[in-house]
Amino acid sequence: MNDARDDHAFAARLERARDSLNRLRARIAQHVVGHERLVHGILMCLVAGGHTLLEGVPGLGKTLIVKTLGQALDLEFARVQFTADLMPADIIGTQMVIEDESGGRHFQFQHGPIFTQLLLADEINRATPKTQSALLEAMEENRVTVGRTEHRLAAPFMVLATQNPIEMEGTYPLPEAQLDRFALKLEAAYPTALELKRVVDIACGAPRAMPGPVMSAAELLDIRRLVRDIVVADHVKDYAVRLVLGTHPATDKAPEPLRRYVRYGASPRGLLAIILTAKAMALMEGRLNVGFDDIAAVATAALRHRVLLNFEAQAEGITPEVLVDKLLEDTVVQPR
Repeated sequence: MNDARDDHAFAARLERARDSLNRLRARIAQHVVGHERLVHGILMCLVAGGHTLLEGVPGLGKTLIVKTLGQALDLEFARVQFTADLMPADIIGTQMVIEDESGGRHFQFQHGPIFTQLLLADEINRATPKTQSALLEAMEENRVTVGRTEHRLAAPFMVLATQNPIEMEGTYPLPEAQLDRFALKLEAAYPTALELKRVVDIACGAPRAMPGPVMSAAELLDIRRLVRDIVVADHVKDYAVRLVLGTHPATDKAPEPLRRYVRYGASPRGLLAIILTAKAMALMEGRLNVGFDDIAAVATAALRHRVLLNFEAQAEGITPEVLVDKLLEDTVVQPR
């Protein structure tokens, strides 16, 4: 009886979470035309507790999506426009000399924009590696260390970064350690003709007011806890493990093209990203457990930035997406 009641309560929480996420998705769709798959991936990362890297040519609405998400959530939102002259202190904050009423002076830490809950790192690859690295500790441990003092960040905390893949002048590609902090790398697609017409109607029509937020921080944290309770059976977990091992060219799990073209494969963070976002996908579809299809559906977004190509692959124009597709094709769901 207790198990039955627990299952019923869990199913009820799952349904409430799904309804909340559907309202959030609908609110975003009021201001963002198209990009359903992109928004779905961002929401998966949001409820899984990960960070997202958005890549696409300028003008596709990447920044608009993140700003709209910030308005639809009852969270603190901050935007940093990354440029070559940006310094780590411009993101983290700095120690300032403050003079009190008695004329005495003391140091006081002035918080930077990273002390928020939803951070838009716009065009992150325009900043120098030194500035990019200012996000590393925050993205991994939800804290910032200044001198010898640790400053905790408010929960929930999420970084959504954008970058332009075609303009390389004056940019600094993210190092592997930084890329590995992003659970998913999502690509913004060009809109269809019908979507372009809707963009014109919205952008050139009367301004639309953004209604109040549809989800609070407490609701989001509860959904994140619920995601952790979604069941992943051992044979499904084993499938995810074999996919990650298949990205390593030195293992016998790797298909021939990956052994030929890959320099380094995915880290354990890649496996965690697959499992957590697959759990988020199952929750968003109202299911109590993760299936093989969930693992396969998130694998490309979780692995494309973790499969590091060698020179031969770059010379032949081989992309990580092609190799991950081959990996999915060659990795059997349940080995005999």
